Amino acid sequence: MRELFGTDGVRGVANADLTVHVSLRIARAAATVLRRGGGQGRPRVVVGRDTRISGDMIEAAMLAGFCSAGADVIPVGVIPTAGIAYLARALEVDMGAVISASHNPFEFNGIKFFSHEGFKLPDAVEAEIEARVQSSEHLDHPTGDGLGRRLPAGDAVERYVASLRALAPDGLAGLRLVVDCANGAASAIVPGLLRDLGAEVTALHGDPDGLNINAGCGATHPGVVADAVRATGAHAGLAFDGDADRLIMADERGRVVHGDHILAITAAALHARGRLPGATVVGTVMSNLGLERALARRDLRLARTRVGDRYVLEEMQRLGAVLGGEQSGHVIFLDHATTGDGLVTALLMLGVLRASGEPLSVHADMLEECPQKLVNIPVPRVKGWDTSPRIQQAITAAAADLGADGRVVVRASGTEPTIRVMVEAVRAEQVERWTAYLADIIATELRADHAA
Repeated sequence: MRELFGTDGVRGVANADLTVHVSLRIARAAATVLRRGGGQGRPRVVVGRDTRISGDMIEAAMLAGFCSAGADVIPVGVIPTAGIAYLARALEVDMGAVISASHNPFEFNGIKFFSHEGFKLPDAVEAEIEARVQSSEHLDHPTGDGLGRRLPAGDAVERYVASLRALAPDGLAGLRLVVDCANGAASAIVPGLLRDLGAEVTALHGDPDGLNINAGCGATHPGVVADAVRATGAHAGLAFDGDADRLIMADERGRVVHGDHILAITAAALHARGRLPGATVVGTVMSNLGLERALARRDLRLARTRVGDRYVLEEMQRLGAVLGGEQSGHVIFLDHATTGDGLVTALLMLGVLRASGEPLSVHADMLEECPQKLVNIPVPRVKGWDTSPRIQQAITAAAADLGADGRVVVRASGTEPTIRVMVEAVRAEQVERWTAYLADIIATELRADHAA
């Protein structure tokens, strides 16, 4: 069992869990894996980060680690996570590395890697990196001209922005937008990009100070952008998370439009143009039953997989699908990107609005959501939740009561010491009752087990 890498790279409290020492060793291990992978010449790695205060510290450690193990590095500074996935391909480097904790509070940070093709590393490669982190005997120690160098970034970020601009060839003139940048990686890119494309933009939370990333704003607080849309009379609102790989929207009436809406809307648009292979969209076990029904009304199907964008991507590749994502706003358009990119999602959604001439609310209404509630239960540790007889009995009882008109999903977070409980049903009363009951059982059992 891996202890370092979770479902989305390495993550923890900066300078407590994710220290300079750990960060340096992770970079050294990754460079060693690259050097021994049979590639030609010195491996090259492009490195980016979000705006949190610990980014400078971890970036410095990782640059030292890569160079000390014989890899050249191209640091591009603050950039959305998907920008590194793009640059890994565009710059023809061997690996991309992102320093970010995505939607987490500022005190957290993380490290995730992309292959030279722009995809997140396979589990086996992450496992090999982790094994080398644990044993210094398996790390390279070159000397002399075997050491790596820091290379100039040049116009790397501008190349990523240019690729985004190409997704809106007709521009966005006439659109009034509110953009919440979450004081994160979108801050320096998105407002300017949208204005260059002709949109009228009201920018919120675009002044990162290292401490305010995701703080009461962005995709994890979509009510903020929704309120601003109502106040300004905008056509739509766009809310990104800290590393801008997620997008949550608000329609012109100030209603939140989340990832399930986005999947339904873009699936219909792609299908109408004959660009939805297999008439299939990939979601997760957390996708609302309403999404499944909305797709079925258009003779489209929803394939579900476990939570995590890497699992969505794997299923998309297995099925030959080009569209998949999560309710959280992490959406993958494989015709345009190799990972979830909130900026790509935003531009494609705005393109749907421009092409149809209809307001976002009309598109969003195609999805009639079933009552659904997700609660996050902080626990001392997640291990053991799935073997607790009392927890399993409670889940079984809830599923039996809901029957075919509801679902229960309980899972451990891959990035935090948290158990997530989702209950979905036709009747809201059932959702509230079973969510509260399961949350109480899980909290009681796991905290009691830890105390013992």
